[in-house]
Amino acid sequence: MSVCEPLLDHDVAVIGGGAAGVMTAIQLLRRAPAGLRVALLEPHAGLGEGIAYATRRPEHLLNVPAGKMSALPDAPGDFVEYLCASNACDLPADALAHRYLPRMHFAAYLRDRLASAQAGSAGQLTVLAAHVDALESCTGGGFRLRLRDGRSLAAGQVVLAVGNALRPLPLRGASTLPENARLEAWDTEAVAQLPAEATLCIVGSGLSMVDSAITLAGRAHAAPVHVVSRHGLMPLPHAAVAPFEFDPAPLLALRLRPRMRALRRIVAAAQAQGTPWQAVMERLRPLGQALWQSLDDADQRRFLRHVVRYWDVHRHRIDPGVHARLEAMRRAGLLRLHRARLDAAWPLGACVRVEGRDHAGETLRLDVQRLLNATGVEMRVQAMRNPLLQQLLGDGLAVPGPHGIGIDSDATGRVIDARGRPSPSLHVIGSLRIGRLWESLAIPELRAQAAEVAAALLADPA
Repeated sequence: MSVCEPLLDHDVAVIGGGAAGVMTAIQLLRRAPAGLRVALLEPHAGLGEGIAYATRRPEHLLNVPAGKMSALPDAPGDFVEYLCASNACDLPADALAHRYLPRMHFAAYLRDRLASAQAGSAGQLTVLAAHVDALESCTGGGFRLRLRDGRSLAAGQVVLAVGNALRPLPLRGASTLPENARLEAWDTEAVAQLPAEATLCIVGSGLSMVDSAITLAGRAHAAPVHVVSRHGLMPLPHAAVAPFEFDPAPLLALRLRPRMRALRRIVAAAQAQGTPWQAVMERLRPLGQALWQSLDDADQRRFLRHVVRYWDVHRHRIDPGVHARLEAMRRAGLLRLHRARLDAAWPLGACVRVEGRDHAGETLRLDVQRLLNATGVEMRVQAMRNPLLQQLLGDGLAVPGPHGIGIDSDATGRVIDARGRPSPSLHVIGSLRIGRLWESLAIPELRAQAAEVAAALLADPA
């Protein structure tokens, strides 16, 4: 335990300057009493970006219409208002609200709203370009933050908003491949520079695969693109429909298997009335956390083993136009989807050979020029390779969340320590709460958590 100065450097330190961290800072500044000192710590240059919104590629679109992307719970049309005021899109507001726009607009929007909150606040904001590698509890309360560059600062309250961690390729030998033979799907500019004649293997068939495939299509990629995943499922499209009217409350009382059977019956009833399945998912959308929390531990584990990928492709949908382009690539033979589990990768002349087993138990062997990692985000906190999180776990200031996913927290976002006690001065927001909430990644959940955490921090006399 560290002895911190009586006069702390900052009242609140927000660690992480992606979407969750910036929205938390906005809420703190909007509510700040005179003299509140807020620090926002983010090692990368672009605030509001994180992994999801760092792309500069115009073909990488939001996965929901602009009208649902406000950062402010009390102003649902705020993102559209920003777009109109900044002339970012040459469309009227009512049309913009239903459009799937380039994701790069959202990071710029967050920075604009942070600047506005700062200009109108009674508090003070300091933005520090720094990695936080450790938190030390202070004897008088609060924490000492140890920065990678050797500096430190003290804060009375800390909010962890460190965002998503990328999952490494789960293939033996992948880390030994030449650097020019493997790349991350999130390295969007590197993907855009791939030779048009290079045969590719994309490991993973989720949203990051979609970004890579759409970029390749836009650059007239001519060689086959092999997509390999265990389930062989790709994200499905949105549909312009209102939520299907039914009472979802009985679902919450069911175990996982009867719940899935009941959900299939509801979808069949909707389709019998000419209503697509997407309308049922729209009705369930606000209940994601309740659906997860109403399952016992055994059923949550069954969900993670057997259901999660099917849920994801129906829940995390994409722009219908993007989906149509992917299907066109498949019809043309340019995008080839394989349902298989890859085991290993190794150099073979000028190529990379990847090998595994398909769903029928047969050997799948592909020789490609490039291997792309699109396996998505890491949910197991002990595998995230984040020095700060490892230090918090090692010192007992935090413990893994249920099923080893994220870190554990109470209903208000206070971090649970190794003795099972919620911390009075350490909160968490966003993807690290996924083990408790499951739905803790999308903007509707993040903006609500940001407002709740800010209100809790400013109501606490500590």
